[in-house]
Amino acid sequence: MTEDVGVVVVGAGQAGLSLSYELSHAGVEHLILERDRVGASWRGRWDSFCLVTPNWTVQLPGGRYEGDDENGFMPRDEVVAHLVRYADSFRAPVREGVDVLGLEPDDGDRLLLRTSSGDIRAPHVIVATGAYQRPHRPPGVDGLQASLHIIDADEYSNPGALPPGKVLVVGSGQTGCQIAEDLFEEGRQVFLACGRAPWLPRRIEDRDIVAWIVETPFLEAKLADLPSPAARLIANMQTTGRDGGHDLHYRTLQASGVTLLGHFEGAEDGVAYFASDLADSVRFGDARNADACGLIRTSCSARGIAAPEMPPPAPFEADAPGRLKLAGFGAVIFTSGFRPDYTRWIRFSDAFDEMGFPRQENGSSTVVPGLHFMGVHFQRKRKSATLLGVAEDAAIMAERIVAN
Repeated sequence: MTEDVGVVVVGAGQAGLSLSYELSHAGVEHLILERDRVGASWRGRWDSFCLVTPNWTVQLPGGRYEGDDENGFMPRDEVVAHLVRYADSFRAPVREGVDVLGLEPDDGDRLLLRTSSGDIRAPHVIVATGAYQRPHRPPGVDGLQASLHIIDADEYSNPGALPPGKVLVVGSGQTGCQIAEDLFEEGRQVFLACGRAPWLPRRIEDRDIVAWIVETPFLEAKLADLPSPAARLIANMQTTGRDGGHDLHYRTLQASGVTLLGHFEGAEDGVAYFASDLADSVRFGDARNADACGLIRTSCSARGIAAPEMPPPAPFEADAPGRLKLAGFGAVIFTSGFRPDYTRWIRFSDAFDEMGFPRQENGSSTVVPGLHFMGVHFQRKRKSATLLGVAEDAAIMAERIVAN
């Protein structure tokens, strides 16, 4: 039999739960389907993972951080515990262990969900499966020898779970830098293949960088404000919340002993090859840092206060080898970002653009009536997929569903 439900939310992470909170308080009956458990994407992070934004940025509707360390950075298990408590606090109608296998048209004005526990029909389906869906690997991976332990970032747990030997990390956004540091601090010899990623200092004048950034228009930027739609894929800023939060970028990693390389170009006969673009990648990051500093100065000026001291970055020596013999390496970890994976199970190909992102306005599909999204990169603004910004989008989405 097919079950009929008014509203179905797919995914019980911060986006799906935030919308559920708003729907619950509006008196809208709904159901959340979660293929694993509440907060599943956070549960899958590596053992030493911490939030990269301060705890005060956890601003879910009815579920703000209320601990005694608002300027700290919650470790993985505390983030999961927060989400579980949040779901319990308003009795979120979550069905765990239900995998949505497909979403397709149904007769009339409803959508049909094919799930591991039976079919469900609903006039409104909100896809809240997270901003990080399908790991991306760059071209040239096939040339790596089969004897290497090759994994993606979401499969990494800790250095001890890897075979002995050197480790090559491919990808240098937040995740790549943090995993490289995690490995190096456990005594591994680490090589990091670098790309273009922005960086910012963890603190400016003893104040966290996020506190400065939220006072600028940066997080309010919309997709139309970007130079191109592809800019959605630019890495997040390099930094970390581990051990209370500290600077983490190319200069700090190089100073600690991590070997930096240009971007990965491929491998053949036990040798990996890298582009001669490390200096260009550093310049890119420095330029983004300068942009952010400019925004902070402008914001301070507009409020009539003195801007903080923001010294320029130190000189950087980009002496990177172009080839690397892989003898003695035990593992290669790809941290090259993620791509949307909606079209794998949502049977409305026209509902997504050429990059796989939903064609939507304020989270609602402009192609398929009744299909909505939460937690998408630049769903409404740059902050849409963050713990800081999801509440705003959830309130707007709930209003739309109530109105319809």
